[in-house]
Amino acid sequence: MSATGKKKIRVVLIKSPFGTGKRHMACVRGLGLRRLHDSREIEDSPAVRGMIREVHYMVRCEDV
Repeated sequence: MSATGKKKIRVVLIKSPFGTGKRHMACVRGLGLRRLHDSREIEDSPAVRGMIREVHYMVRCEDV
């Protein structure tokens, strides 16, 4: 857990979002991912889980 006590998730972009539509590209950008193999550690929340679920075929996620 982080210093704030919230659980974190590491999200890695493993497939290009080009050609997937504006909505999926917006989810990838909302997760903070910019290029292939880019990773971010973000706080676990229902909104983040929803974005990951939307683009599950393009990202890999793991608990930190």
